[in-house]
Amino acid sequence: MSKGRMEAFSDGVLAVIITIMVLEMKPPHGTNLAALRPTAPVFLSYVLSFIYIGIYWSNHHHLLHAVERVNGATLWANLHLLFWLSMVPFTTAWLGENQLATWPVALYGIVLLLAGFAYYVLAKVLINAQKGRSVLAKAIGHDRKTILSLIIYAASIPLAFLRPWIACAGYVLVAIFWLIPDRRIERILASSGEAGG
Repeated sequence: MSKGRMEAFSDGVLAVIITIMVLEMKPPHGTNLAALRPTAPVFLSYVLSFIYIGIYWSNHHHLLHAVERVNGATLWANLHLLFWLSMVPFTTAWLGENQLATWPVALYGIVLLLAGFAYYVLAKVLINAQKGRSVLAKAIGHDRKTILSLIIYAASIPLAFLRPWIACAGYVLVAIFWLIPDRRIERILASSGEAGG
């Protein structure tokens, strides 16, 4: 089964997610810079979510670049990831409208946790879909980076009920952690002479 269709479909879904998020941002009615002040929380939640979607898009591309084939289980694992990512616009809007309120911060973290878990599952399913020793398996190894991210999400969610700003700091920390695409895959592809496209 070709991986091209799965990648094209995923790219389209991620583009729609970003479009929905930006449409949630309503312009202020005033005409001076002070009118923008109340929109700052909405804008900041949009920026964080845009970065997250960009991170998933970039790393998804790296995952698929490191594999030769996909199967039915891969398609479902990919849909599982896209489902949780499609919830990001809703949680972003709720978080932005309610600033550091407990439940919006917690739900935002729950969606991030479940999207992170879905990404982890997708990587494992992709590895299993390859016959023999795969480039992806060699590159990812035990995937400590993803596991650490899941731990930070899981710790941040209950913190939303104590100190929501600390929970948000945890979400920002994970985003910073993933801003640079997964270099492990790039290194393995380069060393095996498969880099490109």
